[in-house]
Amino acid sequence: MTADIGMDHLGDRIALRGLRAYGYHGVFAEERREGQYFTVDAVLDVDTAPAAASDDVADTVHYGELASKLVEVVTGEPVNLLETLAERLARVCLAGRGVRRAQVTVHKPEAPIPHEFDDVSVTIVRAR
Repeated sequence: MTADIGMDHLGDRIALRGLRAYGYHGVFAEERREGQYFTVDAVLDVDTAPAAASDDVADTVHYGELASKLVEVVTGEPVNLLETLAERLARVCLAGRGVRRAQVTVHKPEAPIPHEFDDVSVTIVRAR
């Protein structure tokens, strides 16, 4: 049984937060050479009604598979900017079954900043 995407389900979300992976992204040569951990948060707007009705993972975003695909991006081809990395991650999210919108935050807590700080992050929102 497939439910239509309707106004009743516009608030449905699947979130994957705190996904850590080691990558070699950054503007500076030492970042590209030594690498560092990045953390990804992905919040997907998706109608969960079909999966709720069928109780079948095939009718929703399989968050285990999504996590693996996001890690592949982070550990893959280096980029200079978090903005570029976030864009690539958002494309992966939007390719998921029934995903209407993706909010992706990329955290770089070890960014080369000569001051005490907790985190640097970029958040983007993309829709189909």
